[in-house]
Amino acid sequence: MVELADIFRIHGSQYRARFKNHMLPNHLKAMQAIEECRTEALGGHVYFCEKCGENHYSYHSCKNRHCPKCQNDSANEWLQKQQELLLTGTHFMNTWTLPDSLRQLARNNQKIMYNILFKASAATLQKLALDPRYVSGEIGMMGVLHTWRRDIGYHPHIHYIIPAGGLSIDGNQWLSAKSKFLMPVKALSIIFRAKFRDELKKTKLFSAVPADTWKKIG
Repeated sequence: MVELADIFRIHGSQYRARFKNHMLPNHLKAMQAIEECRTEALGGHVYFCEKCGENHYSYHSCKNRHCPKCQNDSANEWLQKQQELLLTGTHFMNTWTLPDSLRQLARNNQKIMYNILFKASAATLQKLALDPRYVSGEIGMMGVLHTWRRDIGYHPHIHYIIPAGGLSIDGNQWLSAKSKFLMPVKALSIIFRAKFRDELKKTKLFSAVPADTWKKIG
């Protein structure tokens, strides 16, 4: 089976020679870590088996959070813990993304843009959840950032898993969602657009956004 590390070791140097000036430092660091993971480059330990008289070499792992070899077990353990925390009953998945005109800006300023994407989308959900027509209370949610499509094209978006209801304002009562859908897309889009714009205005990036972007986002 071909692993990501194999692809990086075979083609990584050529890729970097062509695109290095367009890659973020943390991307280059992750690529190198994956290439070196469990190889002589990171050193290792030698174990001796008294029963068979053989030496066994075990190379060190890179422990980079993007390395599929290192993080597979950790990811499965994390998912199991999150599943144990889920309430029994119906859940909704809610997805938030950015229009094309903001994606290059997001890629060049990931820390700022991803933070705003999380902050604005979560605040939008909480605001509309308080509306008596939908939940009338405060919802809980778990969000995961994805930065790529299946074809490996850059496409930052967040998936939220949200229980079908929330807590009353006083925190003493569980309130079920009022319908088969959690909240209407159009209302969410309008609120999100305003919140995202307000947060971006607090940064130096706002002036770089094309004016017509605010008609698309949401």
